[in-house]
Amino acid sequence: MKDYSIKELLAKGKDALQEEVIVRGWVRSFRSNQFIALNDGSGQNNIQIIINYNNFDTETLKQITTASSLYVEGMVTESKGAGQDIEVVANVIKVYGFANPEEVQETILQPKRHSLEKLREQAHLRFRTNTFAAVMRVRNALSFAIHQYFNKNGFCYINTPIITGSDAEGAGEMFTVTNLNLENIPKDTDGKTDFSQDFFGKKTNLTVSGQLEAETAAMGLGKVYTFGPTFRAENSNTTRHLAEFWMVEPEVAFYDLDDDMNLAEDFLKYCIQYAVDHCKEDLDFLNKRFEDEQKQKPKEEKSDQNLLEKLDFVLKNKFIRLSYTEAIEILKNSKPNQKKKFKYLIDEWGADLQSEHERYLVEKHFKSPVVLYDYPAKIKAFYMRLNDDHKTVRAMDVLFPGIGEIIGGSQREERIEVLKQKMQDMNIDEKELWWYLDTRKFGTVPHSGFGLGLERLVLFVTGMGNIRDVIPFPRTPKNAEF
Repeated sequence: MKDYSIKELLAKGKDALQEEVIVRGWVRSFRSNQFIALNDGSGQNNIQIIINYNNFDTETLKQITTASSLYVEGMVTESKGAGQDIEVVANVIKVYGFANPEEVQETILQPKRHSLEKLREQAHLRFRTNTFAAVMRVRNALSFAIHQYFNKNGFCYINTPIITGSDAEGAGEMFTVTNLNLENIPKDTDGKTDFSQDFFGKKTNLTVSGQLEAETAAMGLGKVYTFGPTFRAENSNTTRHLAEFWMVEPEVAFYDLDDDMNLAEDFLKYCIQYAVDHCKEDLDFLNKRFEDEQKQKPKEEKSDQNLLEKLDFVLKNKFIRLSYTEAIEILKNSKPNQKKKFKYLIDEWGADLQSEHERYLVEKHFKSPVVLYDYPAKIKAFYMRLNDDHKTVRAMDVLFPGIGEIIGGSQREERIEVLKQKMQDMNIDEKELWWYLDTRKFGTVPHSGFGLGLERLVLFVTGMGNIRDVIPFPRTPKNAEF
């Protein structure tokens, strides 16, 4: 007797007819004391279990309720119902865990559609819902594709520190790590917190990026990438921000910005194609959900494409590349800007582009994914390579429909004197980053890299509208439940 996952058994279909099998799972519904819809999380679809209630004792039947967990032995037979090829006629049923129907009524496990807000209140149970299970399986596929892509292309996987003494972005919005007694914080002679008495002997934080450390690794290993948790102490409650999220950051020696843009495009297309190839059932389900959601929106907010069309849009189109300067001219002369429809009007060169501007370029003007490059130095980080015009840096952002920026990257500043001057201009302490500067002393080379927020990619591929719904347990301002 073979033990199958439900996905495996359904995939085998009629080839499994008359086979004695074992399946396990949670009850999605139990109708007429005869039909059980069973799901084990392996896929979107349930297997129907048929029972003859005369063959089972009353106590066992009472235990079969929505959300209870079962062990089933039975024979695969051809289904008489619509929408399924096979079902299992049960010979043996064991109840692993009973779910009290009255308590189920108080949870999101009751068989009806719930709001995403309600699901977040019971995040520990979200995995049992069709929507969240689909999202998590897509997230898993994308995570695997990321590792597979870099492995196939000769990259070395590097684990960079979660606890750091540096601020890679220079943003200052970081979580402090300490084991000082918060009821009796030691002070120095200036009355400030004396971090010399802390565990690491200095002020340390949760990292916002593994990039700087990855750069040092690329200077010896050539092609590296990080993939791990990062943190921002930004008090933002938008649908696009999390306090804890996962970043993918490749770093490559001898790459210039053109190489970096080529890598970003190839990488994104590979990951999306992998999800399309391996998550068909889940993407079909999420596409239907996306279309239903669009029907409820006002006309001006509706998407021109459904979810599957958006994915195909990215896969089939070569990414348009244009400079920041060209983009500013397009935006300045655009109808939304001239008619003051943009929330943030574009008046002059040097403006920091917002999501509405990025989406206009992708969805309205070019109707293609866009890579913007050569941004003003004043709005970008210190480590980006200064161009000969001394106004712009070799930075690039990849822009997607419906989401705006999905990747941010740059060619790094490899010239030590230029890097030191930029650090001085931005008040970044050379002593704190002496080790970073060392990489420019001992055989410096041109090198480039980028950062991809995993949740942004999952958001795009699943069509979900809120980043809190594409991570198992979201961490946001005033919320660290579960």
